[in-house]
Amino acid sequence: MLHWTTARRVALLCLSGMMLPGPAAAAEEAPLLARIFSDHMVMQRNRPLEIWGQTQPGEQVTVNMGGESRAARAGTDGRWAVTLPARRAGGPHVITARSASRQQTVSDVLVGDVWLCSGQSNMEWAVRNTINSGAEIQHSANNSIRHVAIPRLTSPAPAADFPVNLEWKVAGPATTGDFSAVCYYYARELQKTQVDVPQGLVNSSWGGTRIETWLSANALRQLGGNDHKLELLGRYVTDRTGASAAWGHEFEQWWNAQRANAGIQPWSTGKASGEWTPAPAKLTQWEDWGEPKLAGYDGMMWYRARVNLSAKQAKQGVKLSLGVIDDVDLVWINGQPIASDCGEQARVYDVPPKLLKAGDNLVVVNVFDMWGSGGIHGTEQRALRFADGTSAPLAGWEYQLPAPGLWMPRAPWEPYAGMNILYNAMIAPLGKFGLRGVAWYQGEANAGLEDARRYQAQLQMLFDDWRRQFDFALPFLVVQLANWNPLVQGTVDSGWAQLRDAQRRAVAADGNAGLAVTIDLGNRDDIHPTNKQDVGRRLARAARKVVFGEKISPSGAQPSGATRAVGGVDVTLGDYEGSLTVIGAKDPSGFELCGASQASCHFVRAQLGEGGVIKLEDAAPEKATRVRFCWADAPICNLYDTTGLPVGPFEIALQ
Repeated sequence: MLHWTTARRVALLCLSGMMLPGPAAAAEEAPLLARIFSDHMVMQRNRPLEIWGQTQPGEQVTVNMGGESRAARAGTDGRWAVTLPARRAGGPHVITARSASRQQTVSDVLVGDVWLCSGQSNMEWAVRNTINSGAEIQHSANNSIRHVAIPRLTSPAPAADFPVNLEWKVAGPATTGDFSAVCYYYARELQKTQVDVPQGLVNSSWGGTRIETWLSANALRQLGGNDHKLELLGRYVTDRTGASAAWGHEFEQWWNAQRANAGIQPWSTGKASGEWTPAPAKLTQWEDWGEPKLAGYDGMMWYRARVNLSAKQAKQGVKLSLGVIDDVDLVWINGQPIASDCGEQARVYDVPPKLLKAGDNLVVVNVFDMWGSGGIHGTEQRALRFADGTSAPLAGWEYQLPAPGLWMPRAPWEPYAGMNILYNAMIAPLGKFGLRGVAWYQGEANAGLEDARRYQAQLQMLFDDWRRQFDFALPFLVVQLANWNPLVQGTVDSGWAQLRDAQRRAVAADGNAGLAVTIDLGNRDDIHPTNKQDVGRRLARAARKVVFGEKISPSGAQPSGATRAVGGVDVTLGDYEGSLTVIGAKDPSGFELCGASQASCHFVRAQLGEGGVIKLEDAAPEKATRVRFCWADAPICNLYDTTGLPVGPFEIALQ
């Protein structure tokens, strides 16, 4: 389900791999202006221009743009900010910031509309990986479309700035291939109606990530049920070993509660550890072991090895070196959890004192691989390394697989399924940067049934959360998940359908959000459909209504009500253009009537009536309490409006 592709070549940055510098420590290293301000950037038109940065505490900074100047004095933390007057679309301009000790100039600055594009892999997906990409890139030269990619970063607390320089790029054959495809095609389409308005695209996305990672700590607390993980994350920053041990004990409780494990405790030093199989003498990624069952295996594997120590060795300070682990690990020594990390990098852990003993010692490693190749690998020697410079290699590696179908709990410091660490590192540093709106394409990682039922509240919280940072009037444009997964014959309780409906409901309840329906743009065999051009077009259409006030239907027909009728149920659709049309058949397909349970759901014949009314035939409509349409991971939906927009999946209660 989760996306990797070219990002596999970039090291994952967990909290141990990238800690963002604090204001005081970074004052000498950081540029005068915050790193979002760089050559070729776009700033938001028709609103005051917020500009900020960092210098020595108490130092005065003067900022000039096109003859307008403002000055501010840095606070005790070195941070400063000024506000310049609003400007109309145009440029180029030059921004100059001066202090007593240094000067910084940002050139070729345009003023137009700026869009924050965020989410997971389908937002991250590059133009070069879309259909017709060669021609799209070759003909992409456009000085008025600019793009900046925020690198993959994590932080345990909201960061004041990015730890690396950012580069705005002008659209053209040498640059467009790396742009976010959805973001780029959206901006290009929007320019057809927003003529002569430069488009600035801030791409802050990370494949495979859950919505919880993009919410602030305050938002997660408001949602409820997240306090414990947030506290554990805070502890991990100052006491990795203690936090990892606490997480390990929680993992043990979860494991022991799974009936499929039948009392097996792989971390145990006794007989309860289960059945083990010798691993290859040279540990490589498990797909390369020549075992057919591991050739395409994604999931959990247990490893263990032993090391024999003298009494002198057992008393020394020691580090555990395990080599590279892909992707997530949890480590036990002699039955006690001691460490946890994530990312494809070498693991070196401090071993708590008094845990090792003279004689035989057991090291157990639980590895969870999310996609692609997985396991312990790398050229580093796997050993205990002692304070006196000597080492003792781990030997006799064995492995075992868990029962299939276990969905393990995830540590709060993981970038994919953790808490707020991506918001802290990839959204918070944008500060009050002026935005025209947000394009959000995420949800695949939250599409399990239980997760999907929580998603509407989470998405509405994300709207509120980011508006508190940027602008309370900030519009949101949401891409509804496309069709993916095998076709099914009967009615199903689909997590993907549930999440799509949560997206629809969150947008409908907001009043300042739009939905791009893509149920006909997916690929059942690929979670990353390559037709991102039409996704961009539909996002732009939603923006034309929600952001720019055009009198058009933003998303195609939407359900407005369902009532019982003689011999069935009438469903009314509204907010569409022209008329409704059935494609490829006489009647609409995919309508269900349901009672309280999933077992009560059944397909019904539907007929297209007048004025957006769909007549559903049923022998016992009095038993129905709700109507579902196109309710599956990859449904076949054949109902469209005159503009070619499909009627998207929905569930509504009977009135």
